[in-house]
Amino acid sequence: MTDQVEHTTHYEIEHDKTPDQAAAVEAGAQKSLSLLDAPATYGLLFVNILVFAAMLRSGPFIPDWHLHKFGSILTDPFSLHVLGVFGGCDGFKVLVQHEWWRVFTATFVHLTPLHLIVNMWCLWNLGLLGEPLLGRRGLVVVYVLTGIAGNLCSLAKDVFMRSNALVVGASGAVFGIAGILIVLLSNRKLSLPWKELRSLRRSVIQFAVLNLLIGILPQVLLQFFSSKTLNNLPEGVAQLTHIDNMAHLGGLACGLLMGLPLFPRMLVGRAGYRERQRITFAGAAFLLLLFADGLMAFHGK
Repeated sequence: MTDQVEHTTHYEIEHDKTPDQAAAVEAGAQKSLSLLDAPATYGLLFVNILVFAAMLRSGPFIPDWHLHKFGSILTDPFSLHVLGVFGGCDGFKVLVQHEWWRVFTATFVHLTPLHLIVNMWCLWNLGLLGEPLLGRRGLVVVYVLTGIAGNLCSLAKDVFMRSNALVVGASGAVFGIAGILIVLLSNRKLSLPWKELRSLRRSVIQFAVLNLLIGILPQVLLQFFSSKTLNNLPEGVAQLTHIDNMAHLGGLACGLLMGLPLFPRMLVGRAGYRERQRITFAGAAFLLLLFADGLMAFHGK
């Protein structure tokens, strides 16, 4: 197994209460929803932070503190062993040892404190915006499915390139939430003025593009530096060269595609929208299973 760690840096619609819907969307945009208003968003944040807290004693942070290496605390990574123990998505263990649960658990495991902070900040922002549109269960399902999609795309890259990397992080799911929001916020029939909806959608698009560039550009620039220069890079900068862009793209694509069948049913009534969600999510899960089966077949050749 290589020592490279690739890490992926996520309205409840009440149709008989249109003003409340508009207020929920506006509150989410202004980050003013409370814990009770956005339980799924805060629940996902809690699970991610809880997993990281459970990992802390196995990390380098306490020794860094005792050695007064305060500048390294945010960027020192967990070892590959610890990441694997807590559920990181290791291609060998998934494809050879059939530990498929890792494509799910890896969405709650993070490489460094900085990795966790950045992903949780993005999840908080997008979750508060997305939960009123998707509902509590909808947001959680989108997080899970798009996170899994991102990890499967990362595995597919490893299979085709005959490589192996351990992937961790919530940002495949975060990109998935961004993807579905880009589609749903395009609905001019939502109660918010189109100018505000367009501004919100533009912000989500800018988030997705900027973060994709943050992942892609360092790897492009790698081609222009010597190995000696790369080895001397500060840890935090060096980690930018290991961002798993396939996980980001896979999560984003999954979110965009799941948004398409939901878009025309957003305003047909709560029951109709929930039914379309169930069908869409079940279909997405089935396609991910087929994709995983195809990866297994191709890997076995």
